[in-house]
Amino acid sequence: MTAMRLRLETQEDLPGILSMLFQDQATSSDELGPGAACYAHALREMQASGSSATYVAELEGRIVGTFMLTFIRHLLRQGSLVAQIEAMRVDAPLRGHGLGAEMMRWAIEEARRRGCSRVQLTTHIARKDAHRFYERLGFRASHLGMKLPLERGGRG
Repeated sequence: MTAMRLRLETQEDLPGILSMLFQDQATSSDELGPGAACYAHALREMQASGSSATYVAELEGRIVGTFMLTFIRHLLRQGSLVAQIEAMRVDAPLRGHGLGAEMMRWAIEEARRRGCSRVQLTTHIARKDAHRFYERLGFRASHLGMKLPLERGGRG
């Protein structure tokens, strides 16, 4: 198998990445279609922020995975940066071949390079395979996450 390459996501990658994310049964059912303008707007905002980015993994010229990496400045932990990983996905037929672990190792090394004191992530409670995957990489369930959905207007 050819070596995997990681790079920042481009606007052209967006439909394929969203399709991969939406295939996950744990993803909210209220998502709009991959062509909705709100996703392109969100990606542009992330790209401009300098603290949040989406990456894609390519194998033989095809996108096979994705994840978001956000850097958050904390007042605790001596004012350090914390890296937050979200929306980690590997194309279903390629799971179990080490691509997800390679993506995670890259994200962890990027967090170290930026001087982060910790890497954290959230994963849907129903994604038991993902929980085992993250535990094999050394992550431990140390907190209980909670979410409060808010009504939004002006979508699209």
